[in-house]
Amino acid sequence: MTEFSIERLPFERQHVDAWGRSDALHTDWPVVYVLDSSGRSKKLYVGETVNAASRMRQHLASSKKDEGLESIRVVIGERFNKSVCLDLESHLIRWFHGDGQYSILNGNDGLSDARYYDREIYRESFRDVFEALRAEGLFSRSIPQIENSDLFKLSPFKALTGDQAIAIEDIVEGLLTDLQHPDAHSTLVVQGDPGTGKTIIAIFLMKLLADIRDYQDHDDIQPDSMFAEFFTADNRELLRDLKMALVIPQQSLRQSVRQVFKKTPKLDPAMVLTPFQVGQSDDMFDLILVDETHRLNQRANQASGVQNKKFGQINEKLFGRDDPTRTQLDWIKARSRHRLLLVDGAQSVRPHDLAPATLEQELRDAKNSHRHFRLTTQMRVRAGADYVEYIRALLRGEHPERPDLGDYDLRFFDDLGEMRRAIRARDREVGLSRLVAGYAWDWVSRRDRSAFDIEIDGERMHWNSTDKDWINAPGSLEEVGSIHTVQGYDLNYAGVIIGPDLRLSSSGAIVADREAYRDKKGKENTGHLKDAFGDDDLLVFIRNIYGVLLTRGMLGTYVYVCDPELRSALPACVDSSKAPVELDL
Repeated sequence: MTEFSIERLPFERQHVDAWGRSDALHTDWPVVYVLDSSGRSKKLYVGETVNAASRMRQHLASSKKDEGLESIRVVIGERFNKSVCLDLESHLIRWFHGDGQYSILNGNDGLSDARYYDREIYRESFRDVFEALRAEGLFSRSIPQIENSDLFKLSPFKALTGDQAIAIEDIVEGLLTDLQHPDAHSTLVVQGDPGTGKTIIAIFLMKLLADIRDYQDHDDIQPDSMFAEFFTADNRELLRDLKMALVIPQQSLRQSVRQVFKKTPKLDPAMVLTPFQVGQSDDMFDLILVDETHRLNQRANQASGVQNKKFGQINEKLFGRDDPTRTQLDWIKARSRHRLLLVDGAQSVRPHDLAPATLEQELRDAKNSHRHFRLTTQMRVRAGADYVEYIRALLRGEHPERPDLGDYDLRFFDDLGEMRRAIRARDREVGLSRLVAGYAWDWVSRRDRSAFDIEIDGERMHWNSTDKDWINAPGSLEEVGSIHTVQGYDLNYAGVIIGPDLRLSSSGAIVADREAYRDKKGKENTGHLKDAFGDDDLLVFIRNIYGVLLTRGMLGTYVYVCDPELRSALPACVDSSKAPVELDL
């Protein structure tokens, strides 16, 4: 264990000067420090330096003093080095933002996640630093509570993967070039499988652009930080009037991201829009980022008569007539000079989602203009990208070889009650463990809360009681979430019920059961499938739904299959060399 101390002093010049003279470590040693205010508007800044006294004087002469910061805490470890301090700084920024108690004043010039000697040993001491600061009231929750929160998972303060950092750098560089030409238009595409961090790219990029826009010459951007080169006066001027928005088609995820923006300086919940809000807007946006672009709609039967009417009105407003070939993506193109589309075509789950041909054309155009970015590093599922492809291959009815899952906990159950108890046990251990299912049961409890929606093996359950932030809602552990409540979210453990909408045919093929699939909007003859929506098309959507559900769990996925024949077949595909893992309850 690495020893450390925390020294405290007021954020005032005379105290800093006296403190600087009191010990050589205060002027010549790598440290991490926290500046905070205790007033009604609680603000906090985390930094690292090798000359703490000098850095504090710089802060006192800069805008940090104007923020009302009052106290300094300096974390000093006799075995700390520059790499350790960069890493500790990064962890504290993420934990403080995820805790939500303070408004974090740090910019987004790139957080460190570099490897260094004895990194895991040092990181154990970071938790001791956290607890020491928590004891002084700087944190209101534990690390597991923070790291299970949407505020932490969707935070712009992230240590990026290599391919994310490259994508961000190329996107910013291209955008800054394009903005020098007022008449230029561009479409950029970020493509990635589940868990590669597409949503994080969008949120991180918006915070980074806002920080570059508001950068002041005396701000302390470290010259060796990841995106330091972009913090220039010229770029600040270029972004001065930048108007940007983030479009999120799914209601639940949109609500969670708005909460993140509410807690993040320079971002605003009003920047997070529905596709309809963009179409109805009279504004022209410089940049619109679209998360889950594959969930944008075509001109098809919408969820309500009001939305059907709005769709036609927006088409008439933007294009002069209600052209049935126009999509919500066309609205976004009409209302923006530059667009960033975040895409995974294998996550389209309804016929009125954008047609595959539309997505393929956008991908081709982006590749031809060198504006296509591929994310491959798996950030969610501990078993890695091989697990995601493995699951998709299983759902396609193939017989892939089992990849090395490491300590990823993949289990198949013959009894739903047993899986339900296992999910409760995992939730007690690590939190954020939920049951989810395909849309193979009617939502009768929506109107009658005394009724149960799902009854299997003597287990009686309700669908999700809310479609807004269901994962964190009270009682969600005892409910079952649908695709519309979990797409875009992380769980620690997902207990997935594969319903009777997916079964094994007499020939041994995985097929869709149209009658068992209960999402009326999910099997309408609408959109690009109008008058031609066959069972093969339905199978694609149902496979995509289960592909999403089976890739939510970061630490493990538990599976119960309703169809007996399919239940018997899938564990054999998973691992024919040994029996299913026994439950440890």
